[in-house]
Order: sequence, then C-alpha cells, then structure tokens
Amino acid sequence: MNQTEWKSVDEAIEWIHSFLTLGIKPGLKRMEWMLERCGHPERRVKFIHVGGTNGKGSTVSYMRHVLQEAGYEVGSFTSPYIERFQNRIQINGQDIADHDLLSLAQKVKPLAEELAETELGAPTEFEIVTMIAILYYATVAYPDYVLWEVGLGGRLDSTNVVVPILSIITNVGFDHIHILGDRIEEIAFEKAGIIKAGIPVVTGVTDDQALPVIAEKAKEMKATLYTLNSGFHYQLESFTEELQTFSFQSMFQQYDHLLLSMKGPHQVHNASLAIMALEVLKQYYAIIWDEEHLRAGLQKTEWMGRLEKINEQPLTYLDGAHNPEGMEALSQTIQMYYSDRPITVIFSAMKDKEMKGMLKKIEGLVDRLILTQFSFPRVASVAELMQQIETIDATIEIQGEEDWKKAYQKVVQEATPNEVIFITGSLYFISEVRQYLKNN
Repeated sequence: MNQTEWKSVDEAIEWIHSFLTLGIKPGLKRMEWMLERCGHPERRVKFIHVGGTNGKGSTVSYMRHVLQEAGYEVGSFTSPYIERFQNRIQINGQDIADHDLLSLAQKVKPLAEELAETELGAPTEFEIVTMIAILYYATVAYPDYVLWEVGLGGRLDSTNVVVPILSIITNVGFDHIHILGDRIEEIAFEKAGIIKAGIPVVTGVTDDQALPVIAEKAKEMKATLYTLNSGFHYQLESFTEELQTFSFQSMFQQYDHLLLSMKGPHQVHNASLAIMALEVLKQYYAIIWDEEHLRAGLQKTEWMGRLEKINEQPLTYLDGAHNPEGMEALSQTIQMYYSDRPITVIFSAMKDKEMKGMLKKIEGLVDRLILTQFSFPRVASVAELMQQIETIDATIEIQGEEDWKKAYQKVVQEATPNEVIFITGSLYFISEVRQYLKNN
C-alpha cells in the first residue's frame, strides 16, 4: 500500500497493527537506526522515563494532572490503550489528532520499509508507535515535558533510546518472565536499564532482592537514587467509598491530608511516587508547581480501566489486574472496602501470564469466580483457565463461560442488591469490555 492510498487514519492504524505478527524483538538497534535517519528528534524533547511492573500508568496520570494544574503542556505515552489506539499518544490528556497520526505514519512507513531490507529486519509494532510518538512530540506538539512509559522491561525496550531528565521505577514483580527472566533479580536488572548517567532516579521498589540491583545500577551510573521508606515516606490516614486521605514526607517537604479519588492502598503508593518525582523535578530543574496544584491534581486523577466504576447497580468495577502484583492490589482493595459484601469476579487472561498465581491472590475474598475468554490471539481458553484452579479454595463457586457477554449478563441478572462485581485480568479484556459496555 503506497502512502497516497491511505485515505483514513484507520488504514494507517491497520498498517501499524500489521507489524504485530513480528511479536516482541528486544533491542535498540532498529530504533537507533530510524532516529539517526530522522536527525535524532528525541534530543529535542524533555522526557520523564517511567518503568516498573505495575503502577506506571497511574503514576504518569498523577504527574500529568499536577503539572497541568501548574500550567504546563504535558505529553504522555502509555500502553496498551483502553478505548482507542490514539489513547497511547496524548497531550494534556487529549489523544493525538487523527490527521497528525496519519501524516506521521506516512513519514514512518518508508523508513520501516527501508529498515526491513537491512540486516536489522523490520521494526515491531511497538517500535513504529514509539517512533511516531517521538516525531509527534519533537516536530508537531512541542510539549514542555513528556511522561514516557516503558513498554516492557526497560533495558532493551524501544523507549530506552531517550536520555530523560528523570527516571522512575515503580516496582518490580513477576511479569513477562519468558522475556525478562524468572528471578526477581533478573527482572530488576532489566527495569534498572532505564537508569542513565547522572540522571536522578525515584523508586517505589521495596523488595529486598530487587532494590539492591537498582541501587547498584544507580551507583554505577552516578545517578542519585530516592527510595521509598528512606528518601520518602507515606501514611494512609483514612478512607471512604469516595476518597482516600494520606500524608507524605520527604527530605524536601511534608504534606498532610492529601486526597485521592482512586481506590486502594496501591494508589497511595503510586501517588507518593509521583509526588517524590515532582519534588525532584522542582529541586533539580526548577519546575514550578505549588501545594494547591498538587492537591487539585491528585484528587482529579482518574485512570481508565483501573478500578473504574462502570455501573452503580449492581456495583461493577473494571480493573486491569494483569499479573500477580495487580491481583494482589485488587485483593487489598476488596479487603479494604468490600470485605462484608458478596463478591463476583469475571476473569480472563493471556496464556503467557502467571494465571495460577493471579487467581490465588483472590482466594478467601471471592464468593463466585467466572472464567471466560475474549477475541484476542494469545488469550487463554476457559479450559486452560480451568486447569489452573484445581488448588483454589473449594468454597468459591466457579463457573466457566466462553462468551463473556453472556457471563456478564447472567451475573447482572442474578446479582443481589449489595453484591460487588469485578471484571478483571488482561488489559486487552478490559478494553473490549469497556468499549462494549460504554456503547450499550
């Protein structure tokens, strides 16, 4: 397809998605080749690089809201998308315009074709999206700062071609072990790969196997490291159905009675990480924001598909808890808010995920578990999910239903007045469910 044949942004997105069949090819050489050909546009952008197993999107969202409150133009690059492809590349929470995405895809297409003819081979889908994002921020949108989320791992992730003004590592857990390794130290090593020479690092990692790996890398790179529980601390003060209140303390500042609209103890962790990052930006780079911007930004923050309420009766949440750490966060939230109410979980996951480890996290908290599937190449079938639950608590009522829409409708019809429903697992599943429910 010649670029002149693209009549719509949908055709451009279809072309981008055609590279999905190449899968994941870790390494930076293809990105470096394309950036070199474009005159290194990434050098014109101030990036804040955010890696970690969980909490990246929420941390990015907290920082974006606070910086916006302070009057900055803020780009954010995140994945995967929940509503539409354009969600991945935003300015101040607004998706990239279709005409910009179309014209930038047309610029990247001949590059990708030329690259495919070299010994490096064709770029992956994520590399093409990363390249489009860099060109957008460097040549079209010109934001003050870009919150730049790692796709997978860090060291060999295509986002790691930038030199940021700050690096953030949210946490380290077991995800993508077929690529990153099955030991926590190996995964931490990959995450720590985003640490750059002399660039400060903020981390929420507390695991006593992972943290030394990150500390060692920061020391090697002469990068100042700010660590949770030593460089900064937080304390949950109180919570209601609508708000959490917490305090934050660091070597720079203390704040009491900060309010969050997002639920769960993990969100206090993510928000605290965002505050520490903002404090470091203020100290190192004289980024101007004050307490009123902080308070307003934190309270306004919401994040699609992260404990997102989509129905009031019966009370229904969408939550992309796509690995054991995500399910642990969900289980803590259930214990915190809904321990005295009947709980139903509708669950679907990818084949390559730690399904048994994920389902174990909700044992003893859930009354009914419905295993289902959706239309996606790597999705685990109901039969495969059923094999993972032989050791699960026998008191849970377990059902399998291949059609998730049927499963959902049945649950809604049967729900008791005070029942709470959580639709969870893969973020791709959450995306499909959200689009369907919003349109119906």
